[in-house]
Amino acid sequence: MKRFVVCLLFVAVTMLGCAQNHFNIPAESFAEKVKVLGVAPIFIDTDSDINYSQKDLLIPLISDLNRKYEPLLIRKLQGTGNFYAVTPVADEPQKLFNQLLARREKRDDASILYNKYFWKNDAIAAYIKKNRLDAVMLVVVNGLTKSSKIYSSNLLTSLETDYNYLMMTAEIIGPDGTVLWEYPNFRTRLLTYSPLVNLQYPDFSESAANQSKQTVVRFKSVDGIRRTLEKKKTDWLLQETEEPEVYGKLFDEMTSLIKYTDDKLTKQGAAADNRQKSASPDGSMKPGAPAPPAETPVQTQAPKSVVETPGTPSADPNEIVPAAESTR
Repeated sequence: MKRFVVCLLFVAVTMLGCAQNHFNIPAESFAEKVKVLGVAPIFIDTDSDINYSQKDLLIPLISDLNRKYEPLLIRKLQGTGNFYAVTPVADEPQKLFNQLLARREKRDDASILYNKYFWKNDAIAAYIKKNRLDAVMLVVVNGLTKSSKIYSSNLLTSLETDYNYLMMTAEIIGPDGTVLWEYPNFRTRLLTYSPLVNLQYPDFSESAANQSKQTVVRFKSVDGIRRTLEKKKTDWLLQETEEPEVYGKLFDEMTSLIKYTDDKLTKQGAAADNRQKSASPDGSMKPGAPAPPAETPVQTQAPKSVVETPGTPSADPNEIVPAAESTR
């Protein structure tokens, strides 16, 4: 029994380690290829499945919110420490989207329903070269209708039917058109894909008031959608922060799948710390520590007293460090 538990833990740790690489290529290759990442303006696919009753008012609202929160995405990408530079690329979103887009496909992968986007290789290559990038990140807000079960506020009633959502997808594309990373990401152990906002809701209050067994599905108001997307995140003291809850959550999920560490650098740093701890403050070695090699005395002059303190190996602070291994 004990051997079985040990084997089970070993398999779990191994699977968890393998799940650290969320790129479509080996993480080492990604680190070598992508040092300067460009981030295009967040797009809106107006031709996707957006069935909102006041679409002419919804699209400008989402466009404004995208512009407002794009700097937050840039800061979170910079905070990963995996790039020399993360550069926002200014451009007119709809015009650029039309120039780069090849086609859209509605996918159902591993029970995750989403819109997958394909881009024109020549247009992507020219865009990356023009802006002196190694790769570009393309984020698209799009409409999607899918079946969901939504509960009433008291959790006593629910309605499972089709609802219209706004979703967010993202890809990092190389100059040759290769998709280096994508979101939703299917290299995670637990697949999740949260919507940007649900455009509809079941009106349980009306059905209860009218003693009706049928519940009407209604569209949320434009102001209601705006308030939902502008709602601030709260900290552990339940105090309001400056970060938007919904956009912040999606950006956090994306960057968590982009951030990676280098096990080799971690081991080198730990070894250097151990060597430093083995030396006393005056430079002499502590008992049990390996003695430094003896120096050959020079007969022509008195040897100078040199105290050597092992130091930490220098490392370029801007070096991109790859992940330990790939999942594929």
